[in-house]
Amino acid sequence: MTQKAIYPGTFDPFTNGHLDVLERALNIFAEVVVVIAENSQKRTLFSFEERFDMITKVVQDYSSVSVEVLHDGLLADYARQLGARAIVRGVRQVKDFEYEFQMSLLNRHLYPEVTTVFLMPNVKYTYVASSIIREVAMLDGDVSKFVHPFVLDMLHRKLEESKMNKK
Repeated sequence: MTQKAIYPGTFDPFTNGHLDVLERALNIFAEVVVVIAENSQKRTLFSFEERFDMITKVVQDYSSVSVEVLHDGLLADYARQLGARAIVRGVRQVKDFEYEFQMSLLNRHLYPEVTTVFLMPNVKYTYVASSIIREVAMLDGDVSKFVHPFVLDMLHRKLEESKMNKK
């Protein structure tokens, strides 16, 4: 196992479902780089720096995991720059697969040496999405089973800060 993979995403916030996919990737790849990327179709709650801090804390005990931020540019170019041979994508449902399949074909065209690996999370996380976690937390729902305690604390602080700014 000498291959390096990247695991890109918005991770806003980083959920236990994301961690589950990361752990599955570590069973396949010697090194995994979590790449915090921007998605122009998503509005994020956390800044790049906050997400970097969040994920770094959650994965601190994984020696073969690093965290990086891709501020701009193509993911395929970044994968090539890092020497990654695979892009890991979590797929929870058919809708995810349709989008990810298109992206994998495009990335293969841009960087033929890269392979996209689709991993399904544990069934208990198949309905967990960052957007749902944010929404439930905004409405004061309990999301503690779906995020690391550090992420939960950051989420509560960020939402409280947001409420204070609206007053």
